[in-house]
Amino acid sequence: MIRVIIPYHLRSLAQHEGELELDLAAPETIGAIIDHLESKHPVLKGTIRDHTTGKRRPFVRFFACKEDLSDAPVGTILPEAVRKGIEPFMIIGAMAGG
Repeated sequence: MIRVIIPYHLRSLAQHEGELELDLAAPETIGAIIDHLESKHPVLKGTIRDHTTGKRRPFVRFFACKEDLSDAPVGTILPEAVRKGIEPFMIIGAMAGG
């Protein structure tokens, strides 16, 4: 099981409390996580990535194993610790301002 943490506002939209657990088929990629989330929770479509371009939304960041994967291609294989369920994949709402 892959553990996924999403921000509160997305959990609220998906009507899900706490951490999500996904059972993904290989290859376990960033894109596979987003595809699964959007198929299981259609209300999340367009909240993490743009409908048209498929690119990550500007104020959404991806982290795993203390590494920023935000600019990694969606086909990037997840780190082993994430694939084994040891570490979570985190989708974070970035903060901006001065």
